[in-house]
Amino acid sequence: MYPVLFEDIQLGGVFSDSKTFVDCVPKYKPEEILERYAQLKQDSAFVLANFVKENFEIPQTNESGYKSDMSLRADQHINKLWPVLTRQPEDDGGTLIPLRKPYVVPGGRFGEIYYWDSYFTMLGLAVADKDTLIENMVVNFAQLIQDFGHIPNGNRSYYLGRSQPPFFSLMVELLAEIKNDDQILVRFLPQLQKEYQYWMSAANKEEANEQNEARRAGEPAYKKVVFLQEDNVLNRYYDAFATPRPEAYKEDIHTAELSGRDKTQVYRDLRAGAESGWDYTSRWLKDGVHMETIHTTEILPVDLNALLYHLEDVLERTCILADKPQYAKSYKALKEKRKAIFDQYFWDNESGFYVDYDFVEKEKTPILSLASVFPLYFNMASEKQASSVAHLIRHAFLKPGGLTSTLDETGQQWDAPNGWAPMQWMAIQGLRNYGYHQLANQIKANWVNNCLRVYQNTGKMVEKYNVYDLSLLAGGGEYPVQDGFGWTNGVLLRLLAEEEEE
Repeated sequence: MYPVLFEDIQLGGVFSDSKTFVDCVPKYKPEEILERYAQLKQDSAFVLANFVKENFEIPQTNESGYKSDMSLRADQHINKLWPVLTRQPEDDGGTLIPLRKPYVVPGGRFGEIYYWDSYFTMLGLAVADKDTLIENMVVNFAQLIQDFGHIPNGNRSYYLGRSQPPFFSLMVELLAEIKNDDQILVRFLPQLQKEYQYWMSAANKEEANEQNEARRAGEPAYKKVVFLQEDNVLNRYYDAFATPRPEAYKEDIHTAELSGRDKTQVYRDLRAGAESGWDYTSRWLKDGVHMETIHTTEILPVDLNALLYHLEDVLERTCILADKPQYAKSYKALKEKRKAIFDQYFWDNESGFYVDYDFVEKEKTPILSLASVFPLYFNMASEKQASSVAHLIRHAFLKPGGLTSTLDETGQQWDAPNGWAPMQWMAIQGLRNYGYHQLANQIKANWVNNCLRVYQNTGKMVEKYNVYDLSLLAGGGEYPVQDGFGWTNGVLLRLLAEEEEE
């Protein structure tokens, strides 16, 4: 929309955070702004930052106006925050994709809904009896699938090239459970199917034909699917675009320049890393350390493939409910096919852990991460595998403040020493599925106490927490401490509610 102006702003350091400009709302028509810019920028007294302020509404990301009441317990604080984090449907005339119903944003610099965050936020909304808000959010996501063929990373136009970990089936299951009505699954069957087709890169006949042609030509992959021996496929993260992310423009150009590689491939790998939700981590780095070695699109992620196994399972069950036995049979076959080859690619006998698979090098990656708990969460592991995973979680991942995402300290936010709410939840529930209640309760206690400690010090819930060092007052994170944070609130409220249930 603003090619030259956009580049000048993003590379000119007008904002410290590249996301700020792409969230600005133009005050005038784009052509008027561009014409004015072309005229004024020749002037020696021209100041770009002033021009931006005069022509765009700049989002006030840090100023919700909310003041924490430190006399409140953490659960009371979270319940008071729901209205602060709830947004009404609107079309702001900028990059925001309008949604039909109210929804909850993470908070802080994030003024839009995020896909996988929302499932964990919903866990807390369920405790708070906000069933209508959960249903509204599921309806919004279903509408995004209808409109775009998938749920974008978030409801911003610059996120349309990618999605995020596919948690829609878990959201629909949660809503059905809350309403005690299996027909909820049937209601959203068209969208569940459409999302599955998106991830299987077969959204329409043309795409399916292109995929078949790619396979016949001996290509290793096509979009989100990777071809394996004997007519098998597994999935990877992949963005439709191979350009710098608008919301991280300067950073992506810098990474591509450092890499010495084909820049379009680096951009695609960076975007795929963003789709993973783990942006960024040693999981996606060829040398395990440097961002410029990112190669996300060459990796089969264990968590993504476990999620798609679950989606296939939900589709099978839903088709039975919808009296579509032939479809159910088809999804059952797909699910069983994925399960049959799962261990071959993701189980590492040496470490006794699930890991990612580099399909280009034809070898498992050396990075141990909490993605390993996803097969336990979805009951895909054997008792022996679960025992091995539990052993490593207990002796390597469990820290005073909860579970660390990986064992590597790289400076990336999804590596040590950081712990994240969604991973604590997946681990706790996964371990419970196999009877490791004592370990699950220890993780829960460490995590809950860390969240409560930071809340008592700051009056805030934050995006992620340092789980190694409990002397840090503000948890852990590169952004200022802000009002939020959606998934931290959701998981903490759910875990605190368990105490009352017991």
